[in-house]
Amino acid sequence: MSEVLALASELIRRRSVTPADEGCQSLIAARLQAAGFDCERLRFAEVDNLWATHGSGAPVLVLLGHTDVVPSGPVEAWASDPFEPAIRDGVLYGRGAADMKGSVAAFVVALEQFVAAHPGHAGTVALLLTSDEEGDAIDGVRRVAEVFRGRGQSIDWCITGEPSSTRKLGDLLRVGRRGTLSATLTVKGVQGHVAYPDKARNPIHQALPALAELAGRSWDGGYETFPPTSLQISNFNAGTGANNVIPGEARILFNLRYNPHWTAVRLEQETGAVLDRHGLEYDLHWHRGGEPFYTPEGRLRIVAREVLGEFAGAVPEESTAGGTSDARFIAPLGAQCIEVGPVNASIHKVDENVSVSELEALPALYRRLLERLLLE
Repeated sequence: MSEVLALASELIRRRSVTPADEGCQSLIAARLQAAGFDCERLRFAEVDNLWATHGSGAPVLVLLGHTDVVPSGPVEAWASDPFEPAIRDGVLYGRGAADMKGSVAAFVVALEQFVAAHPGHAGTVALLLTSDEEGDAIDGVRRVAEVFRGRGQSIDWCITGEPSSTRKLGDLLRVGRRGTLSATLTVKGVQGHVAYPDKARNPIHQALPALAELAGRSWDGGYETFPPTSLQISNFNAGTGANNVIPGEARILFNLRYNPHWTAVRLEQETGAVLDRHGLEYDLHWHRGGEPFYTPEGRLRIVAREVLGEFAGAVPEESTAGGTSDARFIAPLGAQCIEVGPVNASIHKVDENVSVSELEALPALYRRLLERLLLE
């Protein structure tokens, strides 16, 4: 069994459902310390974070990942125990195989190989891991970034190991991500009998025109490779369960995924203006998940494009699509950020998996990126 397959399997065995780490980072820290890395544990609340560095000075290149995973869902729906790695027909199955314990294992092996071959390399190479990427993302990289900002810790380049490929390893290079902004809207009415609507105020009827305007709005036409900003209503709750009672309030959850045309502050202001114009009585609470980030053309993108092209056999697609990643907290530190990882077809699904051959190719891909960026 290869080094990366063995380590990925050991990580999968650890039931590190967010925000638990279950010793994954301790295992990794022990290996990297043996390889000459300085390791710092940064624990906030229930979240473990690991900062491991080798070398000194600029440029600073960070490999960014997470050891937590989403819940498995019904175990009986899996072909095998989700927390017991299984190999079938050249494929490794287990929760986190693709998202992202496979990438984390490849990071570790690549770093060990890189510093063994180049102990006096230029600059600093680092690994940053959290156990809070799949959860609230409050005490993970977000908090670590605050610590770094206070220390004056600079980061030049960041490579996140999120599963970015679509059909084969290296066929897509992610060069940015949209921002995410979530809202909880409570529209206040007056409860009453449906036969006497004049004595009540229906918050559903009041909310619908405003929500239709927000949901149907064309916020922008996109930005560079970013798709247009989108507002999606995810939950709408109102009523007592009876069909003859006008509810006293309605509670609506919605989310905006937005490109660099916008900031969270401007979107909040625009949304509030629509609600006010419709005359609603409401409470509105926002959660800012992270601003969008975008890495323009430069050395990081050029090198990554060339390296991925070598592995995939063709120039990769460059994309900003998808959800969010922890790179959204690193980019504001001034770092250029990309995402490079395995195929994402099975992430968060039953029977999550990664091709063994592609997993075994990942350390060489990451090592090649390190060598091109720090040695040339």
